[in-house]
Amino acid sequence: MAARRSLGRQFGWLWTAYAVSAYGSGLGFGALPLIAVLVLDAGPAQVSALSAVGPAVGALIAVPLGPWVEFRRKRPVMIGMDLARFAVLLTIPVAYALGRLSFVHLLVVSAVVAAAKIAFSAASGAYLKSLVRPADLLVANARFESTTWSSIAVGPPLGGAAVGLFGPVVTILADALSYLLSALGIAAIRDREEPPQRTGTNRVRANELLDGWRHLLSRPGLRALYFNQVLVAGLIMATEPLLAVLMLGDLGFAPWQYGLAFAAPCVGGLIGSRLAPRVVARYGQHRVLRTVGTLRAIWLIGLAFVQPGVVGLATVIAVELAIIVSMSLYNPVLATYRLEHTPKDRVVRTLSAWSISSGAAIAVLSALGGLLAEATSPRAAVTVAGLLILASPLLLPRHPEPRAVPDRTTEAAAAFPGP
Repeated sequence: MAARRSLGRQFGWLWTAYAVSAYGSGLGFGALPLIAVLVLDAGPAQVSALSAVGPAVGALIAVPLGPWVEFRRKRPVMIGMDLARFAVLLTIPVAYALGRLSFVHLLVVSAVVAAAKIAFSAASGAYLKSLVRPADLLVANARFESTTWSSIAVGPPLGGAAVGLFGPVVTILADALSYLLSALGIAAIRDREEPPQRTGTNRVRANELLDGWRHLLSRPGLRALYFNQVLVAGLIMATEPLLAVLMLGDLGFAPWQYGLAFAAPCVGGLIGSRLAPRVVARYGQHRVLRTVGTLRAIWLIGLAFVQPGVVGLATVIAVELAIIVSMSLYNPVLATYRLEHTPKDRVVRTLSAWSISSGAAIAVLSALGGLLAEATSPRAAVTVAGLLILASPLLLPRHPEPRAVPDRTTEAAAAFPGP
C-alpha cells in the first residue's frame, strides 16, 4: 500500500526527528500557562496575554526570517531552530531552580519558540519537497499528520501526570530535550543539500518580506485555500478557551472529563491521516479538498448544544472526533497542494506567510470570542463561531488549478530513484 511503503532512510530520520519533538511538545502542551498559574500566581489577564502576546511577537520576528531562510541550506536552519528552542526552554527550569523565574521571562520564551517554530516549519516544508519524490509528498505529509495527532492524544495526559509527580517544570525540561534529540536526528541525515542560488546581494531586501503573500494571492487556487484555512483554523481554535469556560465553569465538568473530551477524539487523527493517500487516489485531490473542506466546517455548531453529564461529554467527544477526522484527512492534502503549487524559490516565504497569517487570525478571533463571551455567554460565542464557519466552504476553489511550472528541484526529485 502507498501509505506503508518506504520513503527511504533520509526521510526516516526526518520523520523520527519530527516524532521526537512532537511528543515532547505533547508532553509540554499548555506548560507555560500552567507554570504562570502555579509558580507565579498569574491571573486570567496574564495567562491570556501569555497565550496571545508571545506568539504574536514571535510571528513578527518570523517575518524577516522567511526570506533569510529561503536562500540558505534548509537542514542547518532546521538544526539551528531546534537548538534555539532547546536553549531557550532550558532557561525556564534553570531560572525556576534559582528562584529567578518571572512572567516577562515566560513571554520572551514564548515569543522565541513561536518564531523558531515558524522558521523550522517553513524550512522543513522546503526540505521535504527536495527530499522525497513528488508522488510521495502526500504519503510523507500524511505520516507527519498521524504523528501530530498521536502525540496530542498521548502527550497531555502523560504531561499532566508528570507535573503532579515531579513538579511544574518537568514537562518543559522534557520538551527542551526533545528539540535537542530532534536536532541530532536531522544532523544524522546524510543528504548533500545544494545551496540555493540567488542573484545579487545575500542580504534580505525589503521587497522580499511580502513575497510569500504575493505568491499566495497571485494563484487563484492557493488564494482560496489560504483564506479558507485561516478562517477555519481561527474559528476552531477560538472556541477552545470558550469551551473550557463552558464545560469547567457553567456545566460543572471535572478537569479529567475535560481532558478526556479532547484527548480521546485525537485517535481520529490517525484514521484520517491514514486514509488521505487512498482517498486522493480514488477521488482526486480537488474533490477531496472541496468535499472534506466542507465537512470539517459543519461539526463545530454541535458544541453549542453541550449539556451537563454523560450525554454532554459524549456530545463533545463525538463532535471533536468528527472535526479531527476531517482535519487530519484534509491537512496532508492541503500541505501537498501547497508544495506542488509553489516554486522552489518561494516555498519558505510562502509557508512562513501562511503560518504568520494563521497565528494572527487565531489571536484576533480568540480575542473577539472572549469579548463576545464576556458580553453574552460562552455558549453564545461558541454558537456564533459555529454559524460563521458554515460559510467557510464558499471560499474553497471551485475548479482545479494547474500545477506550478516544475522547477529544477521537482524535476530532479522525479528522476531520483530513491534509496
